[in-house]
Amino acid sequence: MSHTLGIRQAQKQKTRQALLDAALGLLEEQSLSSLGLREVTRAVGVAPTAFYRHFRSIADLGVALVEEALGSLHPMIRTTVSTADSSEERIARAIELIAGHVDGYPAHVRFIARERHGGVQPVRDAIRDQLARFAEEVKGELAKDPESEGWSDDDLLMLAHLYVDQMLITASLFLEALEGTEADRERVAQVATRQMKLISIGRHHWPA
Repeated sequence: MSHTLGIRQAQKQKTRQALLDAALGLLEEQSLSSLGLREVTRAVGVAPTAFYRHFRSIADLGVALVEEALGSLHPMIRTTVSTADSSEERIARAIELIAGHVDGYPAHVRFIARERHGGVQPVRDAIRDQLARFAEEVKGELAKDPESEGWSDDDLLMLAHLYVDQMLITASLFLEALEGTEADRERVAQVATRQMKLISIGRHHWPA
């Protein structure tokens, strides 16, 4: 009996992932607000009623895509911020992480970039919550720096949000450069480095 349940659970998970993958592919050409349930199920080859065994709505599927796109980045970002010996190393590692994520998951990055200000409220909320988590995690690591002595929690969180927002901007720029040359990608990395260094310089002159 347990073996049969295991097979059913695996098949259910396989179908759920197929729905997510199909939706992500369809979203390359449209926004989530215009995506139809029947489009997704037709792409997977299942009946529309099967959709509801996995998601309550298209918005619910969108929230799952947000988790898939951003959830796995939390430990990587914490490691990037916490293990660096200097702000320059931290910036270099962050840009390397962003470039690698864009290369590996361009459709996910494009989805987040479009839907962050899109028309589906639960998805916007899910993206905002994920970014808020990133900011809290970055703040926790920044608080360990000697430069943070005397800083209030509010100011540290403001600084963390500046870094997270800049990482999002950098991801969008790397996305635009995907079809370009290596020189295009290098220019994105150079600009992002200068922008993050400017934030770091401002940090050292902020009145604690």
